[in-house]
Amino acid sequence: MKFDELDQQMRVFETAHDYCVLPGVHIVARLDGRGFTRLTKEVHKFQAPFDIRFRDLMQSTTEGLITEFNAIYGYTQSDEISLLFPLACDLFNRKLRKLNTVLAGYASARFALGLGSMASFDCRICQLPRPRQVVDYFRWRNEDAHRNALSAHCYWLLRKDGQTAHDASQALLRRSTADKNELLFQHGVNFNDLPTWQKRGIGLYWEDYDKEGFNPVSGEKVLAKRRRIKTDLELPMKEAYSDFIAGIVERDETICQARTVASRS
Repeated sequence: MKFDELDQQMRVFETAHDYCVLPGVHIVARLDGRGFTRLTKEVHKFQAPFDIRFRDLMQSTTEGLITEFNAIYGYTQSDEISLLFPLACDLFNRKLRKLNTVLAGYASARFALGLGSMASFDCRICQLPRPRQVVDYFRWRNEDAHRNALSAHCYWLLRKDGQTAHDASQALLRRSTADKNELLFQHGVNFNDLPTWQKRGIGLYWEDYDKEGFNPVSGEKVLAKRRRIKTDLELPMKEAYSDFIAGIVERDETICQARTVASRS
């Protein structure tokens, strides 16, 4: 059998289940650290419940993903990263298997290089047809960060008081949010006063800025518009955060519509 015939025959098995995200559908990728509980508590023993070194590794990995794959917003909390891509994104022709594997591979490599040892992420793609669903997705992850932070601070407070992992988990099992806040307060911790990045995660997004340059023809100093990634450790809360995400989505849709009009003219 000639190579071309063999190649055509075998590629059917490789591509038979190639699914793509439809045009006009928002793409959000969520990456999660694999086995990070053991990695951070046993192998490297990061400070619990939050460690600035780990935070910075996650921030750097998110920034790398945004830069490499041109995402318009990145959000990270705990051991997870969420990326929002432009509505007109054609990365890997929007193929799910490519998006999942390449994004997970890049995140794993970037984090591992920063850590200095093995680490891996998995990836799943959320296909969101409407802008409101994009807002709801990031609001969901933002609220999840808040719930997890409260529980984590309570859990490690009990562990430092001498309780076992099992006893500390059981003690928090049926406690309400108010009960958990009160538990911390009784030990001198006001949850509201903790750093916002611990309670609400970290956002990364592009911002425009003026960079001073020099015009060799006129001999004058000039300002040029440039773009850079901003790391936001003080994300807004609740409805204000929803409005913030909605603004990012609306700006992206405006750019997409303008490009569509320009391409037709």
